[in-house]
Amino acid sequence: MALKIAALQTAGTPGDVAANLAELSVAAQRASQSGAELLITPELFLTGYNIGDLTYQLAGQDLLTEARQIAAGEGIAIVLGVPEQAGQQIYNTAVFIDDNGAILGRHRKTHLFGGLDRKYFTPGETLVSVVEFRGVKIAMLICYDVEFPESTRAAAAAGAQLIAVPTAQMTPYEFVAEEVIRARAWENQVYLAYVNHAGSEAELNYVGRSRIVDPFAQVLDSVATETALLFAEVDPSVVTRAQRENPYLLDRRLDLY
Repeated sequence: MALKIAALQTAGTPGDVAANLAELSVAAQRASQSGAELLITPELFLTGYNIGDLTYQLAGQDLLTEARQIAAGEGIAIVLGVPEQAGQQIYNTAVFIDDNGAILGRHRKTHLFGGLDRKYFTPGETLVSVVEFRGVKIAMLICYDVEFPESTRAAAAAGAQLIAVPTAQMTPYEFVAEEVIRARAWENQVYLAYVNHAGSEAELNYVGRSRIVDPFAQVLDSVATETALLFAEVDPSVVTRAQRENPYLLDRRLDLY
């Protein structure tokens, strides 16, 4: 059966967890009422991405209890971007919360981009993280991760049918959203949901351009730079057909790689 997903592009409220939780609640309700079973949010949505040393303070707080309550209350799974503290380390993390509020998995960003990422975060050590929800295998990557073909190929090789990518893509990299994401979906025969911030944070101007792409590189839903919810259906049978018609995974020369 197809899984209906929603993606939230928004500027959020940088540094204000309570305001972002309130926005998450509204978005989860709207998405659920529209029939969506999974809501994907941008990178570090719950705190903001470019918030300076406030990252240290917020990473040490309980950021998941209320979000889990929202997921359970609205009956919708959520991929939520948060800073995650583990011991002395802080990770840029996407957490998969199911529709009962249980945490099914998490992905720690493996490829850190620029000085901002490297100042605050430790890179994750798991290239790709896959969970299964309602019969669909869903991989999580974060922003820069998806720009490495090895990451998306590893997700596809692990059986992922959808790759959820919370992101914080800024100017002048519009072409990543517009061109690279379609190529990643095509070359791996997967659905790909690329979910960006809108607006700006300090000196960063986000390109928006969130989109959900199918395994044939067709854009199922997209948005420019405004706040919006996107919707699409993920059909595992389409993934099977795409892999049959475009057998890149089968035709790889692993003996040469």
